[in-house]
Amino acid sequence: MSFVDSYVLPYRSQKHPFHIVDPSPWPILTAFSVFVFLTGSAAFFHFYDKGLVLFRIGLLLVIACAIFWWRDVIREATFEGHHTLQVRDGLKMGMALFIVSEVMLFFAFFWAFFHSSLNPTLEIGSVWPPIGIIPMDPWGIPLLNTIILLTSGAAVTWAHYSLLAGERNEVIYALGHTIALAVIFTLCQLYEYINAPFTISDGVYGSTFYMTTGLHGFHVLVGTIFLAVCLVRHYFYHFTKEQHVGFECAIWYWHFVDVVWIFLFLSIYWWGGSIRINS
Repeated sequence: MSFVDSYVLPYRSQKHPFHIVDPSPWPILTAFSVFVFLTGSAAFFHFYDKGLVLFRIGLLLVIACAIFWWRDVIREATFEGHHTLQVRDGLKMGMALFIVSEVMLFFAFFWAFFHSSLNPTLEIGSVWPPIGIIPMDPWGIPLLNTIILLTSGAAVTWAHYSLLAGERNEVIYALGHTIALAVIFTLCQLYEYINAPFTISDGVYGSTFYMTTGLHGFHVLVGTIFLAVCLVRHYFYHFTKEQHVGFECAIWYWHFVDVVWIFLFLSIYWWGGSIRINS
């Protein structure tokens, strides 16, 4: 029996279309890395000695585990042929449920914002925005970022339809534009943070503003990396018209980021910053 036969025969005897994952070290290593990362974060935030060192080690371990784990998934999909139609449907369902969980996460922060703004307490002057807070102009950088993010959503949709049409160069061109717009969005938000007239320590307004917009900014960063990986994979011919689940999931995630930003712009930047609410 040749090496190929000894490798392929176990899969030939499989009576179902689902992928039975081989034993992998990455789940337990990722759990350990996250534990180190969170422990280091708590120690750093409370000014413990070596807390920053532990935080950095944990962050590097989490990134390394993610890279190697996702590398294995790409190998299973592209080179080993384990992602059958049923497996791809399961991956899509998993991504959809993940996005729903992210919706619930943002819902919690929006709840905190509306709870504080619709019924401002005496401690913040019984008004919203609180006394002493100068809110940002929604028609400046926030509006520009809205245009940039919506344009990037159109560009990634263009890339998807180009892939379905077999236009390889257009996919690269459109994905490149999407990633460039995402980077510009992040830089604009960084500039906004640097020049903001208030900080995260400025009461409930500062904390809800920075936690919500910062969480969205983190999702933009993750989505940018997601799309960049898809661009590299497309360059190396990993995607076909029929099978490109990774790319579809990246598109879903990016549209989710777009929708969250629209709600964020309308509620926190425009409504919550341009009108005065008295309790």
